[in-house]
Amino acid sequence: MALMSRSNLRFSFSLQLFLCLILPNTYALSSGQSEGFVINGRVKISNTGTRGYGLPAKTSNVKVILNGGQRVTFLRPDGYFSFHNVSAGTHLIEVAALGYFFSPVRVDISARNPGKVQAALTETRRGLSELALEPLREEDYYEKREPFSLMSLVKSPMGLMVGFMVIVVFVMPKLMDPEEIKRAQEEMRNNGQGVPSLANFLGGTQRN
Repeated sequence: MALMSRSNLRFSFSLQLFLCLILPNTYALSSGQSEGFVINGRVKISNTGTRGYGLPAKTSNVKVILNGGQRVTFLRPDGYFSFHNVSAGTHLIEVAALGYFFSPVRVDISARNPGKVQAALTETRRGLSELALEPLREEDYYEKREPFSLMSLVKSPMGLMVGFMVIVVFVMPKLMDPEEIKRAQEEMRNNGQGVPSLANFLGGTQRN
């Protein structure tokens, strides 16, 4: 029994010693891999109360995208967002909000100066003192119906066709010689045609 207890004590002591040696190394590796920087920002939408359609603008539906979808986060109720454990270098932040267009933001994190973050809009190349993102414009997904216009009706194919018929029926007979009109009418009567044709009118003008 004494031998067994001593062997158990030695085994437990060696196990504790092994754990004491291996656990600090493992913790240092995980902490080294998780080291990074934090990007904090805010999305400002001027019309947060209502949109043009009378619906409330929900900040929970606004997505903030890092590096084309590498990471995605949502806004907190106060409009702020955060990306943790971001490596040093150049990153791209985009905002997806229904009804608004945001310019993508280029964020440069300096490795030499820890914590130094520079941001600039890609559309206007304007630098940002703080990462406060505002929409450049509102987007309309529905085509607005144009009001009735007489000129648009005249310029339509149907309007052009009606105008051409009016010219043929009322204007062209006045430009022809009355004798030619009578001659054309007599020819049509002889041929059994009751309605003058455009070919006869044109033929009369050519003879002149």
